[in-house]
Amino acid sequence: MDKSQILKEIIESRKSTFPRDYTGEGLAPEVLNAILDSAQFVPNHKRTRPWRFRVFTGAQKDELGATLAGIYRDTTPPAVFLQKKYEDIPAKAGKAGAIISISVAFSGLVPEWEEIAAVAMGVQNMYLTCTATNVGCYWSSPGLIKYLDGYLGLAENEKCYGLFYLGALKSELDEI
Repeated sequence: MDKSQILKEIIESRKSTFPRDYTGEGLAPEVLNAILDSAQFVPNHKRTRPWRFRVFTGAQKDELGATLAGIYRDTTPPAVFLQKKYEDIPAKAGKAGAIISISVAFSGLVPEWEEIAAVAMGVQNMYLTCTATNVGCYWSSPGLIKYLDGYLGLAENEKCYGLFYLGALKSELDEI
């Protein structure tokens, strides 16, 4: 199979896979590094390299899940608060092998949309690398992310645009 056919197959089979379909196991460091490395090979005007990714694994990932649940609890009016959602937030984080925060650093050198687009293309590369390595993934952008800037230590010119959940996939045999 030539390169264009391989690429076409990877693009066409790319999909979002949610933590309920992850095994909960960690990812091999070389696989996680390959996924992250793929994000830097995108066009970015004036080479501003606007992506800011922070990787959460192990206890850090669990702390992120607890933080998100706490934000949900503290920012949701009692009339619409759902206990199940509150409990599902850290459980979802626990099922992931890793979570990557997706943030943009605005340089002021180019229009903001160009830097957002560069980061989005980087995430697409991560999606494609996940597909090629049989790692489940999806980009989540819950309303809670607007409260994460301080937790992530973002600078004034940076903004979080989501969380990229990754995980080892359950085999079809596991579901029988």
